[in-house]
Amino acid sequence: MSPSAIARIVRERGVQLAALTDHNSALNCPAFDSACRKEGIIPLFGIEAQGQEECHILCLFSRPEDALHLSGELYDLMPPVMNIPEKMGDQVYVDENDDILGEVDKYLVTSADIDLEGLCTRVEELGGILIPAHVDRPAFSLTSQLGFIPDGPWAALEVVRMGGEVDTRGYPLITSSDAHYIEHIGRRPFELDTADDELINREGRVRMDVLRAALSRRPR
Repeated sequence: MSPSAIARIVRERGVQLAALTDHNSALNCPAFDSACRKEGIIPLFGIEAQGQEECHILCLFSRPEDALHLSGELYDLMPPVMNIPEKMGDQVYVDENDDILGEVDKYLVTSADIDLEGLCTRVEELGGILIPAHVDRPAFSLTSQLGFIPDGPWAALEVVRMGGEVDTRGYPLITSSDAHYIEHIGRRPFELDTADDELINREGRVRMDVLRAALSRRPR
């Protein structure tokens, strides 16, 4: 699951726009940026954030710097639970050549000390968008933890299956691979209608206003 391997598989499976969203960390986003550009993939940079409510929220940005900013803040807010690689797996981050730069000390699958409202505010301040993850799953979702989909600045909701029984309250819906293994990459792609608007700006970054508008056209 190195950034270069992800970008290569994404290209082979015909995906044009992809986001890297590690748990509570964006340290692999710079390498993902380089890998996507080599493969001709449009990159988004994100985090699957877990705060006090233990809900997984996708926080997406057009620039790796913004994702890294949030990543550092979340890390400081995480409890001092150290990772044990032999038991819980490696937590490495790499450069564009897949050479290991370092390893994250804290165990990333814990909750940062920030509530849902605070997380939403911070992501929007950094210019990102928020998509609650796998809301139709019985764990680490808004519905599993809160029992419902609350009002929020959600650009969309991620579901495992379209047309499920969860009350998604009319928010736009997307699917995604939620890949934790290489063979799962690109298994649930979805289409975006950009209405002929330019998705990429002069700096080669995703225009988040165009992305949000395209997401708003998704099925509900």
